[in-house]
Amino acid sequence: MRTAVVIPVYNEAATIREVVTAALHQVDHVIVVDDGSVDESAQQLADLDIHLLRHTRNQGKATALQSGFDHALTLNASAVITLDGDGQHNPGEIPNLLISMRENPRSIIIAARLKQRHNAPRLRLFANRFADFWVSWAAGYPVTDSQSGFRLYPSGLLRSIRLNTSKERGFVFESEIVIEAASHNFYSVSVPVESIYRTGGRQSHYKPWTDTWRIVRMIAWRLIRRGLYLQGLFRSLGIMPDPRKHAT
Repeated sequence: MRTAVVIPVYNEAATIREVVTAALHQVDHVIVVDDGSVDESAQQLADLDIHLLRHTRNQGKATALQSGFDHALTLNASAVITLDGDGQHNPGEIPNLLISMRENPRSIIIAARLKQRHNAPRLRLFANRFADFWVSWAAGYPVTDSQSGFRLYPSGLLRSIRLNTSKERGFVFESEIVIEAASHNFYSVSVPVESIYRTGGRQSHYKPWTDTWRIVRMIAWRLIRRGLYLQGLFRSLGIMPDPRKHAT
């Protein structure tokens, strides 16, 4: 099985080489999408055997991910794993996602930050749990750590859907793809991983209030179009059967 890692990068010179080097030990191809960085992120990778894609201006995480997905598909990757470039995902845990994929071939595998979760900033933890509720409702089943950017996507899913990747929807994209995937009978399963929050690192690009509101707004429109989708709410709360148990 050919696996590619996609890493969107925006000003990650301090951490990106460490992340990429670790990923190269795990998979066939590492694709770094430099999304208009103005620091030395690209220079840090100059001597590494990777696929480096560069945007001339910052277009947001959604566009960076889609660029990486498209390139991975040209390499005939069977699965695409996404990592952030800030060092808060451990590439050493990639084998756990691959094991889960073999057991769940039509699933998005989410590396859920459940171990040492007390390390998470309280505001971030609240925002993640709030988003989990809404994403689970719209997807129609319980989704754990819907905001984790450490994931595995089957190539069949990536070939099947195309979403809005405008800059303001950068962090909406990762929620929306889970919701849209469910309508194509691709569901998510979670693999517990360690919560890593580095002290002294750069501030997260994720804005808890602004980006969470954008996610909720996207979901609200989807729910309105489906007549509030009460069946999805009941499934997400465990009141009705989980559709993953009947997925093929």
